Amino acid sequence: MPAITRTNGSRRMGIASGSAPGTLPRMMNIHHLELFYYVAKCGGISRAVRHIPYGIQQPAVSSQILLLEEDLGTKLFERSPFRLTSEGEELFAYVRPFFENLEALGTKLRKSPTPQIRIGAPELVLREYLPAIMQLLGRKHPGVRLSLQSGFTPQLEAWLQDRQIDLAITPLEGRPPARLRCLRLMRVPLVLLVHKKSRYRSAEELWGQSRIEDSLITLPAIENISRLFKKGLQRRRIDWTPSIEASSLDIVTQYVANGYGVGVNVNLPGVSHHPQVRILPLEGFEPIEMAALWHGEPTPLIRAVLEAGQRYIRQAWPQWQCEDQLE
Repeated sequence: MPAITRTNGSRRMGIASGSAPGTLPRMMNIHHLELFYYVAKCGGISRAVRHIPYGIQQPAVSSQILLLEEDLGTKLFERSPFRLTSEGEELFAYVRPFFENLEALGTKLRKSPTPQIRIGAPELVLREYLPAIMQLLGRKHPGVRLSLQSGFTPQLEAWLQDRQIDLAITPLEGRPPARLRCLRLMRVPLVLLVHKKSRYRSAEELWGQSRIEDSLITLPAIENISRLFKKGLQRRRIDWTPSIEASSLDIVTQYVANGYGVGVNVNLPGVSHHPQVRILPLEGFEPIEMAALWHGEPTPLIRAVLEAGQRYIRQAWPQWQCEDQLE
C-alpha cells in the first residue's frame, strides 16, 4: 500500500510509520488497519466484533487498536460516545476504498469468476421456496454461488444496511426502510390454526367469547405477522396474550398439531397444512406482504433473482401476487 504522510507537530505519520533516520520506513500492520476499518465503519469496537467476517473477541480488537494508536503516536477515535478524531477520519478515508473493493477486485482477477449473491430471508423461505426460484434462475445463470442467512425481519434489514447481504426477502409492514429499494412480491392471508379435533369451526366462535382461554402460539412480537394479528385483535377490542413464541411458522403448525393451542400462520400449503390441523380464515385481518429489499440500482444478478421470484409466484399463487414491476 503506498505511503501517505501528514505533519503532526514534529512527527510524521502515515501508512509507512516513523523509523530511525537512514532506515527503511516501518510499515503499519495491515491486520491492525483492517480492524480499525471495521471499528470506524461500524461505529465502535463492540459493533465491529459482530460484523468482522471471522472470529475475534472484543479484548483482542481493543488491544490491537491500541497497538495501532501507539505505533502512530495519536488517538484515532473517542471511545464513549464513539467519534473519530481528525487523524482517525484521515486514516479511515484512506483505507476504506482498499477494504471495500477487495471482494470486487478478487472477482475480477479470478480466471473463472463465479457470480455470487448473498440472500437473507426467513428460514421457511430459504428452505421451502428459494430452491424453486434458484432453479428458474439457473436456466439463465448457471453456476451462481449462494450465501444464505436466515433471520427475522429486523435482523435482515440490519444485515442489509450493513452490507452483509445483497438481497432480503422478508415480510414488510408499511413503507420500506430508508435508503433501501423495495419490490413487493405477494400478499398472503393470515389464518388461525386449530387442532383437527377442536370444537372451533370459525374464528368468529373465538371472538364471540367473553374471554379466550386457549393458548395462543405466534412468532415473536417483533415479527410483522404477529403485529398484523395484534392490530386485527385491537380493532375487535380483544385481548389475547401469546403463550408460546415460536421461531418459525412451521413450528407454529407443529405445536398446534401436537395440541398446544391455537396458532397464527399464513395460508400457504407448505406451511399451514397438516393432517392434524384445521385452518380458520381470518376475515378482516390485513394480509402479510412479502417483499424484496436491496441497495441502490439492482445488479444484473439481483434483477435476475427478482424476475425469477416473480415468475415463481405467478405460477404458484397468481391470486396473491403483487403488481409491482421491477424498473
